[in-house]
Amino acid sequence: MEKIGVLGAGTMGEGIAQVAATYGHQVILIDINAEQLKKANASLQKILNRLVEKEKITQEKANSVLGNITFSSSIADFAPCDLIIEAIVENIEVKKKVFTEIESKVSADCILASNTSSLSIASIGATLSNPSRVIGIHFFNPAPLMPLVEIIPAVQTSENTIQTAKRLIDSWKKTSVLVKDTPGFIVNRIARPFYGEAMRIYEEGIADFATIDWAMTTFGGFKMGPFTLMDYIGNDVNYMVTESVFTAFYFDPRYKPSFTQKRHSEAGYYGRKSGRGYYNYAEGVELPVPTQDEKIGKEIFNRILMMLINEAIDAVFLQIASKEDIDLAMIKGVNYPKGLLKWADEIGLKNVLTQLENMFHEYGEDRYRPSPLLRRMVSQNKQFFS
Repeated sequence: MEKIGVLGAGTMGEGIAQVAATYGHQVILIDINAEQLKKANASLQKILNRLVEKEKITQEKANSVLGNITFSSSIADFAPCDLIIEAIVENIEVKKKVFTEIESKVSADCILASNTSSLSIASIGATLSNPSRVIGIHFFNPAPLMPLVEIIPAVQTSENTIQTAKRLIDSWKKTSVLVKDTPGFIVNRIARPFYGEAMRIYEEGIADFATIDWAMTTFGGFKMGPFTLMDYIGNDVNYMVTESVFTAFYFDPRYKPSFTQKRHSEAGYYGRKSGRGYYNYAEGVELPVPTQDEKIGKEIFNRILMMLINEAIDAVFLQIASKEDIDLAMIKGVNYPKGLLKWADEIGLKNVLTQLENMFHEYGEDRYRPSPLLRRMVSQNKQFFS
């Protein structure tokens, strides 16, 4: 594949374009907003200059990467491309309209990919006259630095499209995982309890934001606690994904959004980008000090971890991806300290089941139901990895 098209010159599209151009492809980066294209051009120059200053790349390489990218506001310029990666707003109707337009401009064998984090690839493909060429190629932000890419075939996607896309992503030195076309794919599905159960703990009055974050970093080894991470991602973005996954799963209570997050999002408390989220980032304001109670901290960490593990086990049960890819995705996609299935083996599956059953008994909510696969494996005295 020589020519790669990227639709959307936001942070994600810009990053994907940088990756493709770094590996020698001619890239057409298109955005209907001319001002956004200018910002992307300036941002890429700044990033590449910084890499040169840090001696990560040579000036010649920086010039080559930027020279490989053509900035345009016309979708017609996608005509010579072998692959298009769409990275625009997470709105299924907008994506359908755009994909239909792109298909009319490109060759019959051009692969059409979406960088969506949770929307149906099959639904996007249904708008095409040749849906066998549609696929999900989901990068994580920032695309040049994050190693994971989820490859998501739709039910219509041809085997040739799958293999061609995977070979390309692997050639970009990315870690690719193959995922079933279900809401949230691997990472955005399995990671929901990291945020959702933390919210629940807060809403029950067990601990404040800072204490919950402290528990997850201190006892779990996570690089960021859930509230710090949501502030970093953006509460508006995180809430939108949560609501999307909840709706797509026919309102399964395991994915139920939190009123705390909804209210913060409605108030414009998006996190770092707005200066206020769960924490106040205004100049001179000190971040709150956690209550460093070891007993409470361990209980918080353990409760959230059990929910994460149960979600990972259920993903295996429902054949969302292989057990190896599930663990790999959580390490490479969201920097978890270890794979959740391996973690479950270390804790002991019987121990995990007992704790989940205790929560299920206490709350009486389907949210805490243990995965059937967990019950099965405990009864057979099995582990995920020997």
